Amino acid sequence: MNGAIFFSSKYGSTAQYANWIGQATGLPVYDVKYNNADLSEYDFLILGSPIIYYKLTIHKWVKKHLAKLADKPIIFFSVSGAGAGSRLDGWIADSLPENFISRMYHVALRGRQIPKQLSRYDWMMLKIAAMANKDPVARKQEFEGFDFMDKASIAPILKLVEQFQLSKVVT
Repeated sequence: MNGAIFFSSKYGSTAQYANWIGQATGLPVYDVKYNNADLSEYDFLILGSPIIYYKLTIHKWVKKHLAKLADKPIIFFSVSGAGAGSRLDGWIADSLPENFISRMYHVALRGRQIPKQLSRYDWMMLKIAAMANKDPVARKQEFEGFDFMDKASIAPILKLVEQFQLSKVVT
């Protein structure tokens, strides 16, 4: 089976992960903002998106291409400061159709947030969110920034790709 990686990125963490996955697998990498590759050319897809303001930035692209994605196995990776858990699951559920979520393989990856690289608007919104955050560790990270980028964290995605490539039919 052949596949491809499609991603959306705002500040570069998701793009970095997509490129690492592409380098490790040899799969082509496409930024959905700049590339309109034909999805029908691929047997499976890896989709990646950051979470900005509690929403996946790729949600409109997924909804636009939902019919073309319906018959393909999907590996989905989300990138945020939050780790896997109910909060992250809720943000994904608020961003994507339930029938899409129910059949994708999700891998949560931790990203990077460098305050001085944020737009003024994003910086201000982050500070407001930080003031309301009841978790002292997360609040501090929102104020000061964080860098959880880890190339080794793509291992579960690489394992899924290997399984997809070895099988003729993925259920």
